[in-house]
Amino acid sequence: MSDAAMLGGIRVIDLTSVVFGPYCTQILANLGADVIKVESPGSGDAFRWSGAAPATPGMAPGFMAVNRGKRSVVLDLKSAEGAAALRQLIGEADVFVVNVRGKALERLGLDYASVKALRPGIIYVHCVGFGQAGPYADLQAYDDVIQAATGTATLLPRVDGDPRPRYLPSLIADKVAGLHAAYAALAALFHRERTGEGQLIEVPMFEAFTSFMMLEHLGGQTFDPPIGPAGYARQIDPLRQPFPTSDGHISIVLYNFDAWDRIFAVLEDPAFITDPRFADLRGRTAHQDDLYRRIAQLTPRFTSADLLARCHAVQLPAQPVRDLGDVITDAHLAAVGHFRRRQHPSEGAYFEQAEPVRFGAGEPDEVRVPPRLGEHTDEVLGELNRR
Repeated sequence: MSDAAMLGGIRVIDLTSVVFGPYCTQILANLGADVIKVESPGSGDAFRWSGAAPATPGMAPGFMAVNRGKRSVVLDLKSAEGAAALRQLIGEADVFVVNVRGKALERLGLDYASVKALRPGIIYVHCVGFGQAGPYADLQAYDDVIQAATGTATLLPRVDGDPRPRYLPSLIADKVAGLHAAYAALAALFHRERTGEGQLIEVPMFEAFTSFMMLEHLGGQTFDPPIGPAGYARQIDPLRQPFPTSDGHISIVLYNFDAWDRIFAVLEDPAFITDPRFADLRGRTAHQDDLYRRIAQLTPRFTSADLLARCHAVQLPAQPVRDLGDVITDAHLAAVGHFRRRQHPSEGAYFEQAEPVRFGAGEPDEVRVPPRLGEHTDEVLGELNRR
């Protein structure tokens, strides 16, 4: 990677797997860092085996999505030779990202004190399930566990009345924690640039996702004593859902006072909003369910395309509800080059998502394709002591 890239010249040793850690390190790779992904012999990162069967075993869609820009090195850390090679790599690195639990790191000689002795200015990013100062410190954590522990699994029951706790169908806790790890690593690199100091960073998934979800859902518990229950009422309102049309569904956001006047004009029922119940903001808030119900009665008179055009014409935020499988063909995403078709040397043509943040300078020209297991072992080990 060119040193002209934003993180050009920064070397990252990535001893993580699945999504939390790899999402963090892929962001660093997207910004130009040389990310060396250390994997175990045999199967490597477990996420290599997730989802549909690819052309090459170990190159599953999930792995492809979160490991571009990296070089894969296979090391047996239980062997003296593998452990020595990793120590050499760390000795030449700027950032070490790891998601092994604390006690195992101590057994491997990869705890912060040991790594700092190898590289005093190292940025050591420890991706953990739970903060190491609390009683859950040694527990395992996966996305489902964190969704349960943070109350996230109780959000859908609040909306649809089905009392069964359910997960949001996304690796949302992993991805949110990965973003926290990425910004933490970048902040620490900036701090080191100014002071010369490396540091240990702990990124606990439980705390990161609690912070993320309870931003709005702390609700009435924000105050002491509480002034209401947990939960942001607007987000868990059963009636604030996509509205049916004659050929699908559409999302319409009605956030401002006058948005209600505009939507009923669009729906050709302007008299409805003139009812005295809706004369002021307090009334519209108190009787919001009546407003949503009436909108849902009116929208099936229109096609999604017609209603979308009408909403946009009067500056109402709206988008049709697309099937998950249709997102890749979205015209806007195509225009901005979000889904990029690339050629992989073993997997053939595939799509990757561009880094969504656009920079005016310092972006790398091209990011490596996702690596095959151990693809760069000889290359990387041959570079040791030659930097």
